[in-house]
Amino acid sequence: MGWNTHASGTNDPPEVRNWKIHLIALLASMSALAMGYDTAVIGGTMALNSFRDDFKLNERPQNQIDTIQGNIVSTFQAGCFFGALITFPFAERLGRRLTIFCASLVFLLGGTLMTAARGNMNLIIAGRAIAGLGIGSTSMCVPVYISETAPPSIRGRLVGIFEIASQGGGMLGFWINYATSQTIPDASLAQWTIPLALQLLPGVLLASGIFFCPESPRWLARKDRFDKAESVLCMIRNLPAEHDYIRQELGEIRAQVEQRSVMQMSRKQQFKKLFQKGTRNRMAVGMLLMFLQSFTGVNIITYYAPRIFETLGIAGTSTKLFSTGLYGCFKTLGMCTFTFFVVEKVGRRNGLLWGAALGCIPKLVCSAVRMHPVHAACTSSMSCMYVMLAGRARHVISTNRVQIGWTREARTADVDATMQLLARVTTLSR
Repeated sequence: MGWNTHASGTNDPPEVRNWKIHLIALLASMSALAMGYDTAVIGGTMALNSFRDDFKLNERPQNQIDTIQGNIVSTFQAGCFFGALITFPFAERLGRRLTIFCASLVFLLGGTLMTAARGNMNLIIAGRAIAGLGIGSTSMCVPVYISETAPPSIRGRLVGIFEIASQGGGMLGFWINYATSQTIPDASLAQWTIPLALQLLPGVLLASGIFFCPESPRWLARKDRFDKAESVLCMIRNLPAEHDYIRQELGEIRAQVEQRSVMQMSRKQQFKKLFQKGTRNRMAVGMLLMFLQSFTGVNIITYYAPRIFETLGIAGTSTKLFSTGLYGCFKTLGMCTFTFFVVEKVGRRNGLLWGAALGCIPKLVCSAVRMHPVHAACTSSMSCMYVMLAGRARHVISTNRVQIGWTREARTADVDATMQLLARVTTLSR
């Protein structure tokens, strides 16, 4: 089951699975590339000798260094949390495209502050928080935008591009840290500024590329711009306006808009609807899924990978960074394999169950190594197994939590409740 496959049971003509819709998903997924890179690069950057010298971390005791690293990580997480939480009203008022553009500018501001810090830890922390606001906003808005523009037969595939870009960005972050540690002297500030500066590239691609993407036709219809919605549908579906498929999809969108106008609710009523029967169950499942996914500690492995591998017996900055690079490779390889060859065969639920079980193995390996130290060679071998298993378990969990949450929401009639639900669910995924 490869890239050219699509979901069965739909009446989508082959024209709708065109290069335009894939390009739209790819450009929008630059936000995920930025998210993955920014998440992965910081752990390795903090392990670089040039960074530790510039910020005088080598002069501090280890407990203070751990506290500083924790602050750098937590401020980014806090920014992501609030970014996802406050995006809903902006996405509804300004549209998906303009919201994504503004969020990309916020991310670029944060990335610029981090790159220009030069020994100022306050700028690093402030930049991480601001970048987190932008990343949190796009992590909620972009998958919704992709879902609203994608045809049903390949919606799961296109949303999967978002997560693949995230894992690919993480792999790049790991290996770029390793490359700079090998090619740039420790005495040069470029050793740590180059990895942080490169995070701006996907942000620039997102900010510029989103203007070549159309607005969501569903959002346009909700603003009574049906003529524009029709022209956008014709463009992204590669079909003429008189085609039956365009008429049917536009009719479904119109019916949703009319139902929404009849059931027009205030913000307070929309919030109350989240706790009504049916909606509250979906929200509870989604929030619990996202919370438990984060609570497994998969994000901690990414943030503190060099430090974790150090506790497993891997010494030396280059060796630790090389290990994080391998971890990133296994994550990305596993993600691509699972998305294109496995998920449609085993299903989302079974994938989550097996992924959760698989995720227990590397944690047990890590605990065993820490509690019962053995010969160095054996420790290194077990560490390598930990890298491989942790990476493969990570992709199974993350693939399913993205695809379950977002691929089914675009056709929901109650879009207001859906957007608020996704905003709250996304906050727990950060």
